[in-house]
Amino acid sequence: VLLLVEVAAEAGYVNHHKKKIAYLFSAMRHWAQALEAQGHRVDYVRLDSPGNTHSFKGEVARAVARHGATRVVVTEPGEWRVKADMDTWAQACGVPVDVLPDTRFLCSTERFAAWAQGRKTLRMEFFYREMRKAYGLLLTPGGDPEGGAWNFDAENRKPLPDGVVPPAPLSFPPGALTTEVLNLCRARFADHFGDLDPFDLAVTHADAQRVLDDFLDTRLAFFGDYQDAMKMGEDYLYHSRLSTYLNSGLLDPLPVCRAAEAAYRAGKVPLNAVEGFIRQILGWREYVRGIYWLTMPDYATRNHFGNTRPLPDFYWTGDTDMTCLRETITATRRNGYAHHIQRLMVTGNFALLAGVRPADICDWYLAVYTDAYDWVELPNTLGMVMHADGGYLGSKPYAASGKYIDRMSDYCANCRYNVAEATGDTACPFNALYWDFLQRHEPQLRSNPRMAVIYKTLDNMAPEKKAALRTRAQGFLDSLPSGGYGAL
Repeated sequence: VLLLVEVAAEAGYVNHHKKKIAYLFSAMRHWAQALEAQGHRVDYVRLDSPGNTHSFKGEVARAVARHGATRVVVTEPGEWRVKADMDTWAQACGVPVDVLPDTRFLCSTERFAAWAQGRKTLRMEFFYREMRKAYGLLLTPGGDPEGGAWNFDAENRKPLPDGVVPPAPLSFPPGALTTEVLNLCRARFADHFGDLDPFDLAVTHADAQRVLDDFLDTRLAFFGDYQDAMKMGEDYLYHSRLSTYLNSGLLDPLPVCRAAEAAYRAGKVPLNAVEGFIRQILGWREYVRGIYWLTMPDYATRNHFGNTRPLPDFYWTGDTDMTCLRETITATRRNGYAHHIQRLMVTGNFALLAGVRPADICDWYLAVYTDAYDWVELPNTLGMVMHADGGYLGSKPYAASGKYIDRMSDYCANCRYNVAEATGDTACPFNALYWDFLQRHEPQLRSNPRMAVIYKTLDNMAPEKKAALRTRAQGFLDSLPSGGYGAL
């Protein structure tokens, strides 16, 4: 008997985006139909099924009793809190619980732990190279990296030129089963974050494969050049939107990587594009999962800078005069999606500079994106975005002033704040916040070799200018409402 359950505990442990809940429930129901069509016996507990206990343990225990089961077989969970719960199932159900490996990944937790053992630093780049070799991706016949280098990231930092219009993404109108789920979510999760409509996500493997094929045909060739670009009114640019399907299991990572490599071998896409895309999956995705299981549960409590500021309310509402943040957050509300630079260098950068509590911003990222699960969200946010692990994951904070956002987007040209100014009421808040962050955390950061040039610039700054920057930063932060809407 194959058991699938929709439970309120999972839908509500953070304020999950309505579209995320609807996507998962619809994908589950479609998968259950496919399993039954293949002749499998499926026990499906819907959210509104009578007697639903609304917890994993409760539903497993009910199913064991219902079917007279003598054992439970389950895939290892993706989140530490679920593992802690799963460890109690055998006692609660009175039968053995066998936990099998999660085949949605290419590096087991045991393999990652073995790679990490004895290393002073766990840099993703070195892990990525070993994974490339292990799976034979983008290698010459002699085993060297294609193009003579492992990483072409330096070529992937171009803003989108004027007049370039990315293709529209594939859209999948809701069928009867998805419509049923959408109605359920409207009734049960009306107070959750985000817009439910329009709903256009793929909810079957076949349709997720169509998204992959469309990406390979229409986007991958330009993905490398413009993967860091941002533009008003363009929610997706040349990004794939495949992380939602990979992280939920509708697509498997190795076939996706091999399909991208095949497009390169066929001369359809340049090397910098396919290498950057494969690195995100084979490198970064596997790496952050390894970090998560290597360091949990203590990792989740780290707060290297001692941040205490609650998450500003505009993260939930999008109600801010800062165009970059408003554009990113309203797109997130609309789609349950923002690409990696919007997450890292806009919403993440602001949270870092403002000194937001790591737990607050981690819960926000976990809630608002359809691809977010604790194993991928926590290391990305706590480590890469907030540097709250003190450099365990990344060698320096990803802190930047408004100049970076201006270089990579058209946001600043459409903002009431002036990105060329650092102090005064019309100055871009990112500028003062950046220099205030560097002054505030000088004891932790000055000794970092990668920060030497920045601190040399700060040393050459007049004392009165430093003071003015700190005054501007503090005044702006004091004006932000927080702890109201959407507080978790």
